[in-house]
Amino acid sequence: MNWLKQQVANVAGTAEPIYGPSALRSVAQQAETTPYTELKKEDLRWVAMESTCVETQVFYLMADSGHIGLAQVIYSNVAGLRTTCQFNTKIFYPDGKTPNLWSSDTLENHGFDDEQLCFYADGCAVDLSEDGTYYSIKSATNESSIVNLKVTRKTPGFQVGKDGKSYFGTDPNKPWGSMRHAFWPRCDAEGTIITKAGPIDFKGRAMFIHALQGMKPHHAAAKWNFADFQSPTYTAVMMEYTTPPSYGSSVVNVGGLMRDGEIICAGSTNSASYLEISDDPDNEWPEPAAIKFEWSGKTKDGKAVTAELAGSLGVRLDKVDVMAEVPGFVKAIIGGVAGTKPYIYQVFLPHSSNLYVIFVNMPLQYCPQQRLKLLLNIDGEVKTEEGILFSEATFISE
Repeated sequence: MNWLKQQVANVAGTAEPIYGPSALRSVAQQAETTPYTELKKEDLRWVAMESTCVETQVFYLMADSGHIGLAQVIYSNVAGLRTTCQFNTKIFYPDGKTPNLWSSDTLENHGFDDEQLCFYADGCAVDLSEDGTYYSIKSATNESSIVNLKVTRKTPGFQVGKDGKSYFGTDPNKPWGSMRHAFWPRCDAEGTIITKAGPIDFKGRAMFIHALQGMKPHHAAAKWNFADFQSPTYTAVMMEYTTPPSYGSSVVNVGGLMRDGEIICAGSTNSASYLEISDDPDNEWPEPAAIKFEWSGKTKDGKAVTAELAGSLGVRLDKVDVMAEVPGFVKAIIGGVAGTKPYIYQVFLPHSSNLYVIFVNMPLQYCPQQRLKLLLNIDGEVKTEEGILFSEATFISE
């Protein structure tokens, strides 16, 4: 009966019944014995489910020139009835004056190679190299942003636990949904995005994330927090979501700490919190004003590791209502749900005092008033280092 109720909610877009936290098998359970596994080439295959899902590959770009950008492919299936693919690009300019460039285009005739490792569509290709160490991202789907990028892994990729997945469903043997994230957290980027004003060189740092929400996104998560910190020596990444009340408002967190060539630690014993909030009068969400991200784990040889990144986000620069701007296929997945008011609050805190913001869909943006540093403690040896932070807070439903 629970499975039938879930299927009705999945097709109709209504809120799910209250199953309780026992209906979620968090990836944290796997991480108790296997904190993380390093990714192999086959772990990067597209799943391309034939039932309701959203699967994405996104490349976050931090250019040496100060430009910030992203390139993203989204594969979406609505109730097994319609599959849509989208290619998004976003550029923010270091002068703080040039308008942000946002392109989002529906892709036609999408497909995959025989191994499901490379994505193709008319005018678009995201190819994983034969040795599995770099992606090439090319798109001519929008004349305002012609993409030709290469993102090369500089440290092993990882997923938390054995398979990176949390499972949803009252029968552990027959889950009706899942959530997975796989990370290449520390990468080098090269190449250009050609705009109408000319090419922009994106030589610099990058992060790659392959994510699969194997169910309606708002059924899996009501709130999100994300951190991507890059410094000359270290990378820190965290992805945290809180389920809707149907799964007990449970918190699932995956993340890790890296340096060139090495995963320092990774797992699920991390946390994200707001040190200060302010009420948004437009939607009553708790707008973040100051944040704290905390990581903990152990190195491969058993040394204890903790890290902290905390500080003020400063003044908000902009906000756009997700439902007013997202492509129609996303509305079809989220739409019709009582209490669903999605907003994405995002910030980008560089190691200088300037602000450049980057977002996947539609955010609130902030100007930082201070520099943020990563405080890292490995077996009592403490190090601090300034770096670049991209942070995102997403609110979908109560």
